[in-house]
Order: sequence, then C-alpha cells, then structure tokens
Amino acid sequence: MHELSIAYNIVQIADDAAREAGVERVDAVHLRLGQLSGVVSEALLFGYDIAAQGTRLEGSRLEIEDVPVVIFCAQCRAERELESIQVFCCPECGTPSMDIRSGNELEIGYVEYSDEPAHS
Repeated sequence: MHELSIAYNIVQIADDAAREAGVERVDAVHLRLGQLSGVVSEALLFGYDIAAQGTRLEGSRLEIEDVPVVIFCAQCRAERELESIQVFCCPECGTPSMDIRSGNELEIGYVEYSDEPAHS
C-alpha cells in the first residue's frame, strides 16, 4: 500500500503551505489524480486520515478529481479521451497512439483554508 506514503507526502506539502501562509487549520486538499497514476483512490483516502493526524490537516477532506486518459491521435490531428485504459487507440478512427497528453497526474490543485492567515 504505497498510498500511505503518498498520503504522508500530500499532508506534508499542504501542511508546509498552510504554515507558510500563516494558517492554523486546513479544510480540504484538492488533488488531481490521473487514471494512469497507479494510485487507488480509496486507499489514498484511508491513508490521508491517518497521515493528517496531529497536523493542521487533521479532520480535513481530501477531494480527488479523477483525470481521464487523453491521447493525441496523429491521424485525426486531435486529442481524444480514452474510454478504457486497456486499449490505446483513437476512439474515433481506431489508430493506435502512445502520445499521452493527460492521465498521469498526481498533483495538488489547491489547499482550502478555513481561517484567515495570521499575517497578511
């Protein structure tokens, strides 16, 4: 379950950002998670609650935005969203493509604070 170590990293990054902003409490962390990231959302959510204990993020939510896999089709000269990650072919013309434009994401979009910064 590598999701627990990922959860600790997310909490550390968000906690550092909150400390730098002078915020005492974080309400939510918004995460973009690609279908090809290799991370199981449910396990990450479980690990997040454990990792957040004793930090500014304790009791906060981890909001996960699922990011679909998008490839570039050289035949259509367009980006296409895959319906399944089992077959990397353009859903319009069937041309195979490994030109992945999105779907690998594992990134914090933003951190939501509940109070005003102590200094501003």
